[in-house]
Amino acid sequence: DEGKKFLSGGVSMASNKKLKRTEKKQSFYTAISVVSVCVFLVFWEGIVRAGLISPHLLASPTQVISLFIDKLSNPNPDGTIIWGHIGISLEEALIGYILALVIGIPLGLAMGWFTTFDGLVRPIFEIVRPIPSVAWIPLCIIWFGTGLFSKIFIIFVGALVPCVINSCSGVKMTNPTYIRMAKTYGAGSWEIFRNVCVPSALPMVFGGLQVALATAWTCLVAAEMVGADRGLGFFIEMGRRLLMPDMIILGMVLTALTGVVITVIVGLIEKQLVKGSRKGQ
Repeated sequence: DEGKKFLSGGVSMASNKKLKRTEKKQSFYTAISVVSVCVFLVFWEGIVRAGLISPHLLASPTQVISLFIDKLSNPNPDGTIIWGHIGISLEEALIGYILALVIGIPLGLAMGWFTTFDGLVRPIFEIVRPIPSVAWIPLCIIWFGTGLFSKIFIIFVGALVPCVINSCSGVKMTNPTYIRMAKTYGAGSWEIFRNVCVPSALPMVFGGLQVALATAWTCLVAAEMVGADRGLGFFIEMGRRLLMPDMIILGMVLTALTGVVITVIVGLIEKQLVKGSRKGQ
């Protein structure tokens, strides 16, 4: 008994040391990342202030921050405060993205399992899939004008493709052993699809959601730059028209930060759902 306690204590000490080393490495890499970002910003600020690059071509970080503070309450020169642009972009992106998930995921799952359905849908999907989402913009403006529905449609088309492809691939990658075992216990095709294939496909499905999110955000900014009166893409385009590089950079930074926040939220949801499906299995 004393020997077992000694061994367990040794294992515990070793694991604690390993954990501490891992934490130190993470802290070190975090510190390096922070330092590199700070050095980059200082360098950027320095070359603009020194006149090595004209302020008409590139704004300094302090100018961008100053504009951000001003735009929190000042609607000029583009007619909307910054939260208005972020809000309308989020509304358009989330509606189009959610529509793509609601339609694309079931469509891809069904294509991956039901052969007849796959034969009916795949030819149409393969015709539409290679068309870039931004290529739909002129047609959408003719159909729907430059309003909300036009942006939603473009985002929907862009986000639909990765949702369908990953969902379909996830079903096809289901472990055949699980399927044979389910058949042995008398499960029907629908039961196998619902209880085996869908949970197994979840990691691939969420991988598609991440790709679809990036695509949706890209399509949104492109659509807003072509035809809109609000939104982050419009904000960037107004910066170009007014020859304000600080406005362009601020729009780019806000677009990136908003996309990161949404990606983190999707990642947290993914962890919970995938963890739940594994427990169920």
